[in-house]
Amino acid sequence: QVQLVESGGGVVQAGESLRLSCTASGPIFSRNVMGWYRQPPGKQRESVATISTTGRATYRDSVKGRFTIYRDDAKTTMYLQMNNLKPEDTDIYYCNIYDYRSDYWGKGTQVTVSS
Repeated sequence: QVQLVESGGGVVQAGESLRLSCTASGPIFSRNVMGWYRQPPGKQRESVATISTTGRATYRDSVKGRFTIYRDDAKTTMYLQMNNLKPEDTDIYYCNIYDYRSDYWGKGTQVTVSS
């Protein structure tokens, strides 16, 4: 059974930084895409950043230049370095892994940015 465990969320002030971590365990196909998602109130879940096993990364426009996604496959862990956080970044951040067979989700970690 695949499990994803997130950590690193918290409460910070605008302009500060956080680093989220997501560790995967279980039978995951070696070729996969990992990503971070969030779901603003009243909206659909949206992609924040994704990274493939080849290292190709994508970012939504609102976080480009502030967030960096990277992964350590030896530890099956993905990270999201979030700098210059803004109040609009406040949300629950969910870890996802898609291995071209199935989609898996973590339970989420709360990020709160105060102005």
